[in-house]
Amino acid sequence: MNHSPELITPYGGQLVNLLVDPNQNEKLKEYASKLPSFQLTERQICDLEMLAIGAFSPLRGFMGEADFHSVVNTMRLKNGTLFPMPITLGFDPHPELQIGQEIALRDRKYNLLAVLRIEEIYGWDHNEVAQKVFGTTDLRHPIVTEMYRWGKLNIAGELRVLQLPVHHDFRELRHTPAETRQKLADLGQSNVVAFQTRNPLHRAHEELTKRAAESVNGTLLLHPVVGLTKPGDIDHFTRVRSYKELVANHYDPQRVLLSLLPLAMRMGGPREALWHAIIRRNYGANHFIVGRDHAGPGNDSKGQPFYGPYDAQDLVAQYASEIGVQMVPFKHMVYLPDEDRYEEIDNVPEKARIAAISGTQVRDEYLRTGKALPEWFTRPEVAKILAETFPPRHKQGLCLWFTGLSGAGKSTIAEVLVNLLFEHGRIPTVLDGDVIRTHLSKGLGFSQEDRDINIRRIGYVASEIVKHGGTVICAAISPYRATRNDVRNMIGQENYVEVFVNTPIEVCEARDVKGLYAKARRGELKGFTGIDDPYEAPEYAEINLTTHDTHPEANAQKIVQYLLTEGFVR
Repeated sequence: MNHSPELITPYGGQLVNLLVDPNQNEKLKEYASKLPSFQLTERQICDLEMLAIGAFSPLRGFMGEADFHSVVNTMRLKNGTLFPMPITLGFDPHPELQIGQEIALRDRKYNLLAVLRIEEIYGWDHNEVAQKVFGTTDLRHPIVTEMYRWGKLNIAGELRVLQLPVHHDFRELRHTPAETRQKLADLGQSNVVAFQTRNPLHRAHEELTKRAAESVNGTLLLHPVVGLTKPGDIDHFTRVRSYKELVANHYDPQRVLLSLLPLAMRMGGPREALWHAIIRRNYGANHFIVGRDHAGPGNDSKGQPFYGPYDAQDLVAQYASEIGVQMVPFKHMVYLPDEDRYEEIDNVPEKARIAAISGTQVRDEYLRTGKALPEWFTRPEVAKILAETFPPRHKQGLCLWFTGLSGAGKSTIAEVLVNLLFEHGRIPTVLDGDVIRTHLSKGLGFSQEDRDINIRRIGYVASEIVKHGGTVICAAISPYRATRNDVRNMIGQENYVEVFVNTPIEVCEARDVKGLYAKARRGELKGFTGIDDPYEAPEYAEINLTTHDTHPEANAQKIVQYLLTEGFVR
């Protein structure tokens, strides 16, 4: 197989390149300065980069309406080309979004990235996409919740990219598909096995990837995702540091290429796995390792996996010949301590002693407690990096999110809890809904849109506190289930504890010294939660409290007991 930059895409034709000629850049920048500007989200920036460099070939831009609906319903573009994931550019309605209008697309710091001529504007159905593409409308699926922020309209048209997003980290490892192909060609092997990862590599992964490359007499393309991954994943800086150590010290330099992928994952299970395989074909691979529950987001609201363990492997294998990528299953590897080696579970000799550590054990028994990972499981240099950047759970960030009706007792319990957390060595910050309304969200009304903006602002501040190892208590009505789950994903499932203060509305009304419920009953207040605007109670909160029959201090002690059990406090 030829890995040169001229290699065709899985479906014929050359790799897409949407970057404009550098000689035209200054003129186009000057022209773009006069256009309406729209700032892209982090996900949209990742998608733009992948489109620009040809990683999403054969796509030449964000999908128009016909391609979008065809992909959602059939996993194929309107011309029949297999492409399982819709790639769209969503915005809310805006007067400057008009057919024929050109707009400037900018990053969060207002750097100009691209110019788009709008040729199509079309609406889309959130629930339809959730069900058909991701197989669920369960709000615990991170992308199903995030889609509420994607905008009500999709736009599409001619896309001209002036510059790629700026990355200051690991520049030597960021290669376009054309550059990756050339580097693979330089290694001289005819076959390439790509390995997708968003987690640190342990000894079992190392053994698996080496065996996969050997089995096809080829090169390993170690291709970690450094765009958006599952909320709560270990940051890519830590992961890439560990990959570099492994490649430098434990792989044959003539049989491995470490390269970073600026992909925004959807955690879409089988469809996502097939999408990943197509992307890796664009980067020059003809084999792709597919893991158990590949790209799965974990469990749904009922504690059941969103996807079957082998659904992704089956789907990639089904289309292997069409896309030119053979599926290599991720075999379960175990350690044989008496022989000091790893072996596939199916090939373990009868009565042989085996050792294995699950991902849950790595997190709960080792990283959370500060216990060192055994050398047979993780290389010492990797274990050291993880220990430096993944402290035990009682030193990690924590968000306690109180939700309940107005007057339920959220702030009262939080006030008691603050002192108990201090007693246990946590230094909490309190983000109270009423206080936030006065300062951070002054000027917002009480429409559903404004309420969502307010809650997401609180969530963003909380996520920054948690990211830096702090403890934050958020006490806000937060009436909408989808928005609360969005905040859960923003902060990270592992460090988010939802506390439902479940107080009957008649008790809340009896406590209401401001008389707000009475005004709402008389129609003097519109859109009041619990009266003429819904409160969507949590279905599966981590902690449920009642206040009409339990003292605030007792409720606060219940929370502390939960935190002790989960290792958040000592």
